[in-house]
Amino acid sequence: MTQKVRKAVFPVGGLGTRFLPATKAMPKEMLPVVDKPLIQYAVEEALEAGIEEIIFVTGRGKAAIEDFFDHSFELRQVLGARGKAAELETVDAPVLEPGRVAYTRQQDPLGLGHAVWCARELVGREPFAVLLADDLVQAKTPCLKQMIDVYNRTGGNVVAVMDVPREHTARYGILDVASDDGTLAEIKGLVEKPDPADAPSTLSIIGRYVLLPEVFDYLDEKRTGAGGEIQLTDSMARMIGEAPFHGLRFEGHRFDCGDKAGFFEANVAFALARDDLRPKIVEILQAYAADAAA
Repeated sequence: MTQKVRKAVFPVGGLGTRFLPATKAMPKEMLPVVDKPLIQYAVEEALEAGIEEIIFVTGRGKAAIEDFFDHSFELRQVLGARGKAAELETVDAPVLEPGRVAYTRQQDPLGLGHAVWCARELVGREPFAVLLADDLVQAKTPCLKQMIDVYNRTGGNVVAVMDVPREHTARYGILDVASDDGTLAEIKGLVEKPDPADAPSTLSIIGRYVLLPEVFDYLDEKRTGAGGEIQLTDSMARMIGEAPFHGLRFEGHRFDCGDKAGFFEANVAFALARDDLRPKIVEILQAYAADAAA
């Protein structure tokens, strides 16, 4: 019987340089898609998947994230006095229960593997999830829920995967596949950001992981990889053969919100999914499309 996945790690210590100047004074994870910040979507996904404890790995300038998931007493008082019940419910929704959230610092930006390693004492020796808020997934069943369902059947490590153009393999961790039924791929190797000519496949990992705690044993060695950083993919690769390792082609659409075009696309998609916004958004898009075609 597999051990329950209760904890999720959110590495949020990055500088967000691709979104400067907006991220000069604002964490990139707080950039809004329609009217909710990226980090709220990721945390809601985790909670809907049954996660009980949220662990943020932060850095300097990230206090806004801590404040966002706490009560804003002044704002609540003003909204209450004005009788704005709907708005009050909206600002209360992200508040996490006491004891279910923890914060730890990544003092040096040494890579994703290092960020996850910084959470080792809070995770302990149990399986855990990792979610990158930059990767926003629109799905009927939350992506992490789909992954935990697979983990409960197979045990071991599970990563969310998708096919990417071969010319983009140098941006991702790429799978070397032993078998593949079209939904679930058994992994025999992982390569971090390979040259397209050397990539063993075009099946790439996106920012969702369910990992066994043994990954910390390898991260403890602090080996550097691609880009001179401590890569999570490298430590995961060394676990292959010790426990089952699968890549799940999840149901849903992933938006790369670390990219400006991907972030814009996410805003359009999530706005179109809302009944209160869809008619006006369609009207706006049609007008701009007509102007572009003229």
